[in-house]
Amino acid sequence: MKSSAWLGLALLLAAPVAHAQSHVAMTPPMGWNSWNHFACRVTAADVRGAADAIASNGMKEAGYIYVNIDDCWQGTRDAQGKIQANEKFGDIKVLADYVHSRGLKIGIYSSPGPKTCAGYEASYQHEEQDAQTYAAWGIDYLKYDWCSASRVYRPEEMPAVYTKMHDALVKAGRPIVYSLCQYGLDLVWRWGASVGGNLWRTTDDISDRYDRMSVIGFDQDGLEPFAGPGHWNDPDMLEVGNGGMSHDEYVTHMTLWSLLAAPLLAGNDLSKMTTDTLAILTNHEVIAVDQDQKGVQGRRVAQEGPLEVWAKPLADGSFAVGLFNRGQSQNPVVLNFKDIGMSGELHVRDLWLGRDVGTFRDRYEAQVPRHGAALIRVWR
Repeated sequence: MKSSAWLGLALLLAAPVAHAQSHVAMTPPMGWNSWNHFACRVTAADVRGAADAIASNGMKEAGYIYVNIDDCWQGTRDAQGKIQANEKFGDIKVLADYVHSRGLKIGIYSSPGPKTCAGYEASYQHEEQDAQTYAAWGIDYLKYDWCSASRVYRPEEMPAVYTKMHDALVKAGRPIVYSLCQYGLDLVWRWGASVGGNLWRTTDDISDRYDRMSVIGFDQDGLEPFAGPGHWNDPDMLEVGNGGMSHDEYVTHMTLWSLLAAPLLAGNDLSKMTTDTLAILTNHEVIAVDQDQKGVQGRRVAQEGPLEVWAKPLADGSFAVGLFNRGQSQNPVVLNFKDIGMSGELHVRDLWLGRDVGTFRDRYEAQVPRHGAALIRVWR
């Protein structure tokens, strides 16, 4: 055999084997999850309702694709060990077909332990069987929650445990987004991608309170080296529209998550949204920051007491910049262009207002309300 042929064969053998998991979540996943609003009250009707809403209210066009069932869907296993849904859900394949018929994808939830967080049947010792079942049902997304796994595994076994389900998903042959939910334990951002994770929770659970949301979001600074296409830091689901925060606080929530290249999983009742909530969730220019093809997670570039400036480089060479006021009254927040490595005259567009606001030299200042944010795009 000629040397060139040998070289070609060697390169082929050395190349990573492509599989169904190789090309999912190349941008942060967008969709809806049942937990934040419905928790264990969720039913198949709620999931269908969410799919109907996304397909008809502009969310689908904005990029929301995944309709994810969280905990409390599981029933028992049959005589062959196959997991069954409980009476609230019936045939998951029928539900998945319905979601797919709306041009959307469907997600499901389990745990590597014997039981889920809510005490339902989980995947311990049934990993490969469950992965095959999910694929047969047409599942597109798996949230895999540590919970009771701590009863049967040691902490140092966590990467191997998550690898086990990843390998089972690969063997099942269907592209399924793999979401690791283990609350940032053991510095998961350092190894999440190596075990096949497409996203991994970096914190404990969010709640619909400004203090909780802001601590989680602003504490993501420093994790940006670990995010990129196909693997994302996950500061938990969105609370926008659940009623516990003000308009300005929800704007901060959406602005910060978009700069963080975080998964955007709405967690509210989509059938009862206000026009204000829908406008926050579907602002195309804000979402474009989150979904930017460069896949860079933003970081803090300046801080003065409760005033913070965060920046995210975008694929077209511009910067998205968030101006945040964590203080108790309206305050001016300043972007000094040198903080993003630029100087001179730059164009500025306000993404929440949807309009260009002018050309500025060396700095830009905005009045930002208490607990609020401005999001701008800056370019030369």
